[in-house]
Amino acid sequence: MSIAQAFPTMERPSSRWLLLGSLALNLFFVGIAIAMMVRSPAPSYWDRNVFVRVERLAATLPSADADILRGEIQANRAAIESTQAAYHSAQDSIHDVLRQEPFDAEAMRAAMSKTRAARLTSDQTIQGIFATIASKISPAGRQALANWPPGRKPASDKR
Repeated sequence: MSIAQAFPTMERPSSRWLLLGSLALNLFFVGIAIAMMVRSPAPSYWDRNVFVRVERLAATLPSADADILRGEIQANRAAIESTQAAYHSAQDSIHDVLRQEPFDAEAMRAAMSKTRAARLTSDQTIQGIFATIASKISPAGRQALANWPPGRKPASDKR
């Protein structure tokens, strides 16, 4: 037996700890990556169409209130469609002005002003319809409207 075999070097235990630490760190990162894939929320998207959003809203209301909502929206469909189309057209005019060469700042301001006016008209139309709807639905339905989108904390819980 030589002297090298009788006294083990210090490198052997430290390399074991290094290997064990590296393995633990890799497992930790793999676990985090799996958790992120499993728990990642679904990508959210916003639909410009009011009628699509109304259907999502109706799905969260009690059935009688959802019927009232759909009925009022259907009764005012022409007004909603015309104000929505005017608003979307005004938004598209901003995009068109941005694409023009040479760029005209005054045309941009005019397009933005037109879009603000169209948005105001659209909002007033839809809000008026929703005021009518809110007067016809149950208290539970009004609570569901107040807490839209689903999962939103009521205002009293935000303090």
